Amino acid sequence: MDKNEIYKKRPMIKLHEKLFPCPTSAAMELIGGKWKSVILIHLIGGKKRYNELRKEIPTITERTLSLQLKQLEKDDLISRKVFTKTPPLKVEYSLTDFSKSLVPVLQVISEWGLFAAEEKGEFIFE
Repeated sequence: MDKNEIYKKRPMIKLHEKLFPCPTSAAMELIGGKWKSVILIHLIGGKKRYNELRKEIPTITERTLSLQLKQLEKDDLISRKVFTKTPPLKVEYSLTDFSKSLVPVLQVISEWGLFAAEEKGEFIFE
């Protein structure tokens, strides 16, 4: 079935044992919320360790970052690789092939965020 046919029939979408009335709702189940897309955009440039993400996203709490990383991994949006051969334990996070399809969308959202800041807010340089 092609996308146009799916759009015409307007089926409910089942994801995470929940029903969604439209594709946007289903997408937001995976990337919605305050932090998921922020974490994903920071991983566009390549693998990052937990502490690198904490430094790049200073307003996120450790608990929230940990929970969001677990959820993103569960949804196959990021992969988590653990290196245990040499101490200390090292963990790297990276985008999956599935989430790489989101990169253009995330970049457009980021560009729109700059536009919104120019129009409705301000930039504060410290």
